[in-house]
Amino acid sequence: MKKLKKVLIKPSTSSGLFDRVVSILEQAKMNVVRSVNNNMVVAYWLIGREIVQELQGGKERAEYGKQVVEDLSEKLAKKYGSGFSPTNLWYFRQFYAAFKKRIPQIFHPMGGESVTAKKFRPLGGEFLHRFHPNLAWSHYRALMRVKNENIRDFYEIEALRCGWDKRSLERQISTLFYERLLKSRDKSAMLKESVSNKVQPVDVLKDPYILEFLNLPNLPKLHESRLEEALIANLQKFLLELGKGFSFIARQKHIRIGNKDFYVDLVFYNYLLKCFLLIDLKVGDLTHQDIGQMDGYVRIYEEQFKVSGDNPTIGLILCSDKDDSIAHYSVLKENKKLFASRYMLVLPDEGELRKEIERERQLIENTSSTSF
Repeated sequence: MKKLKKVLIKPSTSSGLFDRVVSILEQAKMNVVRSVNNNMVVAYWLIGREIVQELQGGKERAEYGKQVVEDLSEKLAKKYGSGFSPTNLWYFRQFYAAFKKRIPQIFHPMGGESVTAKKFRPLGGEFLHRFHPNLAWSHYRALMRVKNENIRDFYEIEALRCGWDKRSLERQISTLFYERLLKSRDKSAMLKESVSNKVQPVDVLKDPYILEFLNLPNLPKLHESRLEEALIANLQKFLLELGKGFSFIARQKHIRIGNKDFYVDLVFYNYLLKCFLLIDLKVGDLTHQDIGQMDGYVRIYEEQFKVSGDNPTIGLILCSDKDDSIAHYSVLKENKKLFASRYMLVLPDEGELRKEIERERQLIENTSSTSF
């Protein structure tokens, strides 16, 4: 009889095990990156503090400060290479000045009592809190250009909640997201670090919406279908402009009113509001017919699509121009489920945008104080 050979069979690694190990390693790499980023942010804050203290303790002359920073830059470049140009060192100084209240205490890494950052120079092993590891130096570079501390805190919180990258954060700042969202509401309530269960549609919707990312011509002959197609093609950016909590549901959603068929341009769901948002796109002036049509859409959507646990459906008419008198003498004034906002296809400069926001704020205040 022939002697049978023993065949060694290698056990195969299950894809499930491999995927889990990869997940662990990838998470570890991300943690390392976040830790490095956070440590560098803290280091830049400390360097900025040292520069401020050196200049305050020396001569308060521009030439003196310039010489101090240039000498420091030259020495650091010899020891550490690039990254410590005079411009960057001045950024560190600006960073500390913007966030000097951020870190009230320094903690020894081995435990023990904390010491106040203002009284002691940094030790090599000190550990500083309150700069979030999910935000990199590029985020703080954008944030420190916001002069108002409360507004700066708001953008930092929103960047964390929404996962904004540097470019997204810069866009929100440049388009005055804070002012557009909160022009007529309680700003202090929106600065809380936890999302309130009492959030209302008026706390989420904005006016105007800035849609410059569509790259569409700002022409009166622009067709609504083209605007809709551009929004769908740029859905991720549009969701960012809409704000927190929105997810896309449908385009040209069919609803039936009596024997007639209608189509809602865009439908979203907001998990913070726990309700559907219907959007109707209008090129041109807002009319009473537009408002009545959206009112009908909302009522029918409530009956046909809302499920148990959902809050009332809200309707938003996005129009290129909004007549103040139409908005005032219509159901928009009293109906808390219907809204109209302007959209702008060209990014205006900050001064123009501030004037637009202030004009809208005054309109809201005048309307709320008027009784019939």
